[in-house]
Amino acid sequence: MSATTDFATRDSGTDLPDRIARFPFPFSRDTYRYSTNVEPAGSAVDTVAGGWGRHPVDVDGCYLDDLAERERILAVDPTRFQSLPHMEIAQWDAMITLMRMLAEADPRTFALDRDGAILRWSNRALDVEQAFVFGERSTLPESPLRFIGRQIQEDVVLLDQREGALWGDAGLVTFAADWSLRFDVGMSFLQIHGPVPRVHAEGVIPRAQQFLMGLQPGQCYRRTNWSLSVDRRLDQSTETYPEWGRDRRLLAEGPLEDVGRRLHLRVEVQHLVRLGTSGAIMFLIRTYLLPFEDIARVPEWADRLYRVLGELPEDMADYKGITRTREPGLKWLCEFGGVRP
Repeated sequence: MSATTDFATRDSGTDLPDRIARFPFPFSRDTYRYSTNVEPAGSAVDTVAGGWGRHPVDVDGCYLDDLAERERILAVDPTRFQSLPHMEIAQWDAMITLMRMLAEADPRTFALDRDGAILRWSNRALDVEQAFVFGERSTLPESPLRFIGRQIQEDVVLLDQREGALWGDAGLVTFAADWSLRFDVGMSFLQIHGPVPRVHAEGVIPRAQQFLMGLQPGQCYRRTNWSLSVDRRLDQSTETYPEWGRDRRLLAEGPLEDVGRRLHLRVEVQHLVRLGTSGAIMFLIRTYLLPFEDIARVPEWADRLYRVLGELPEDMADYKGITRTREPGLKWLCEFGGVRP
């Protein structure tokens, strides 16, 4: 556990708490519209509070808590892991790639070693030691993607490329934002993004698919996405909507002073990696949540968030599920967050 904590705190370089200093604030201007907004991964992104983005997988102070939550969700609903039969090699490919990424991000905690055909994986934070042979299912306690997916904070989806398109054919997703892997598995990239407003008329999704299909083995790109969440609830999947859907209404009807503590900016840092052996594309989704009261500690962030929320078109606000919560958020930022309209 100590190795993980050290990794989480050693790079912030500010007096702000680590959860703020490392937060991937997603807005570079006062307006927001859907776009492919991809950039090469692996370089640090500086912010006014600190920075983020040095590694495609991020291990921080929430590591053990996030993985405990993932275990809880999987125990209740094992269907959060899905894989079509033809994705077996892609699973192995993704597992090895993620092990190498973890070892590069924090070699004090993670290691992948080879002795001939035998590979040995070590995860000191979770006390995991596993020897295995690539492609031999009997050498792992469970499916490769599920095995490694229980050791990363990211959700992961594997996209197969065939028939001139991408298909979401495997994944482990416990922290979805109002979607369901169980529903989407086996769908094409275009079908999965069918409900997103504006992107089809503007050609964003077809362009994104063409870009992804052009990725070469080993190439890694990233983008961000965002929404608002009530409380620090990572799991906002379609399956659990009855548990969290009403919170939006209750927040809007409750005391304004509670908004700063309960309303969170929810940011996904998404990485897209072309796997070298299988040719599949690995889609990593890491979710970060920061309450408005913490955002207000960075005045530049509070001001920009206020302007983005205030300008966002209604159809986009509705799709993101923030129609009820953005008005309380705007009011709180003005009354308690130090923002001047």
